[in-house]
Amino acid sequence: MSVPARDAALRPLVVTADDLGLTPGVNRAVRRAHLEGVVTATSLLAVGRAFDDAARMLRATPTLELGAHLALVGEDPPLLTAREIPTLVDRRGALPLGYRTVVARGLAGRIDPADVRRELGAQLERVAGVGLPLTHLDTHQHTHLWPVVGDVVAALAREHGVPAVRLPRARAGLVRPGVALLARRLGRALRRAGLAAPADYAGLDEAGALTRARFEAALTALARRGAPHAEINTHPGEPGDPDLGRFAWGYRWSEELDMLTDPTTRDAVARAGYRLTGFAGLA
Repeated sequence: MSVPARDAALRPLVVTADDLGLTPGVNRAVRRAHLEGVVTATSLLAVGRAFDDAARMLRATPTLELGAHLALVGEDPPLLTAREIPTLVDRRGALPLGYRTVVARGLAGRIDPADVRRELGAQLERVAGVGLPLTHLDTHQHTHLWPVVGDVVAALAREHGVPAVRLPRARAGLVRPGVALLARRLGRALRRAGLAAPADYAGLDEAGALTRARFEAALTALARRGAPHAEINTHPGEPGDPDLGRFAWGYRWSEELDMLTDPTTRDAVARAGYRLTGFAGLA
């Protein structure tokens, strides 16, 4: 698709909604954030309880780009059994709740890349089974920043013909130096695999609290750095969704949905010098 002349000078911006498939309410919020707002792509959790509902929504919403949100952490169980992926789970077959456990196991050399490949490969196959083109891969809590996971994700993307992988960055907090080091390493791995990644990114620092003010601040910072294209990832949800009560993340799901569907948000994107696109439009 050609870009209108009036937009040709604007840089591409992908706005991704993560955690599709987490709950039916999240699925509805993501669809609304796309049809009424600025979301251009979404990332589907193969392990999410509302996966089948999300698949139906995606087939009815062909303009929403689809990627896989691969999970080695979280409240939902993996697709494979503890016997099949022993270095990724506890005795009950449960994944760790957070990325810190993945980092600790990685530092201790206790993550078998073959286990990562088996589980993430199964998850990618399930998402691919929705029957729609996959434009990108990313991971729950950005665990593919860790080298053993990132190498597997890059290999899976190349083997399955998925053209792009998220390259997260952190700009604040204690994690910034470590994330910067890991992001440089991941970027090199993606380039070696011939994969695309947005040249700049926001969403890790703002996770779960991407209010209107923080979204506009992220846009301003992205524009100031001047990369040729960028991604912002978000987490929309419905107000009062009872199914989100089992997640102690402190996310402000409905505030993000309000921000994403507010007409002034689209105006802010244009003012910052960006045009909305999906991962397929990065080229």
